[in-house]
Amino acid sequence: MQKNLLKFILIAFVLALSGCSVLQSEPVDETKNWPASKLYAEARDELAIGNYEKAISHFEKLESRYPFGTFAQQAQMEIAYAHYRQGDQAQALAAVERFIKLHPNHPNVDYMYYLRGLTTFNDKLSLFDFVANQDLSERDPKAVRDAFESFKQLVERFPNSIYAPDSRARLNYLVNAMAQYDVHVANYYYRRGAYLAAANRAQAAVNEYRDAPAIEEALYILVRSYDALGMTELRDDADRVFKKNFPNSDFLAGGRKKDSPWWKLW
Repeated sequence: MQKNLLKFILIAFVLALSGCSVLQSEPVDETKNWPASKLYAEARDELAIGNYEKAISHFEKLESRYPFGTFAQQAQMEIAYAHYRQGDQAQALAAVERFIKLHPNHPNVDYMYYLRGLTTFNDKLSLFDFVANQDLSERDPKAVRDAFESFKQLVERFPNSIYAPDSRARLNYLVNAMAQYDVHVANYYYRRGAYLAAANRAQAAVNEYRDAPAIEEALYILVRSYDALGMTELRDDADRVFKKNFPNSDFLAGGRKKDSPWWKLW
């Protein structure tokens, strides 16, 4: 009987020690009693030094503990920006969409449209990295079109926004990027003898991106494709348009333009 009692006491003692160990190992939340202003300031400091995980954690605590103040709305924007700087496109876009949905009339909502465009824009530059020897017909320009739509929405809805000038510059870049994509795909088809597909893709670029620099090459491909197909009337029409708009084109001498690579940003 005494043996069993001793065993019971020993087991209880071990369990008590184990419980104390677990309690002692639980991390202490240093931010527990911080006011909103301190939590926000600390989160901003972490963001400034590139400690994005900790910044996001602080901003999320701020939003959770003080959901009805101005700090909470600012925290939501900062969370989106921190995810963007961290390179987490999915989380950044989700945070942006959440903010726009919750605060469509916020005085700084134009910034969130701008951030949405930046997030997609920067993430998908590799989509047009044609240095890589990949099958260009398999590339999907959807993300670049999404970036275009984000910047376009900002410019149309907030024409006087401080972010509008940069958005317009990026729109111009994206227009030529999408035109150049179609030109590369048209070239891909032409090199493989798919002349009708090449002509259709080049014509689509001409119709959709009339003012883009890439149209010069699109017209040149169009002329060559119609020639290869034996469509002399269409070839001559395309040739007249090409020579009228680009009388000094390098393509007329069988060369290529020597401009800076189109994918390089300003």
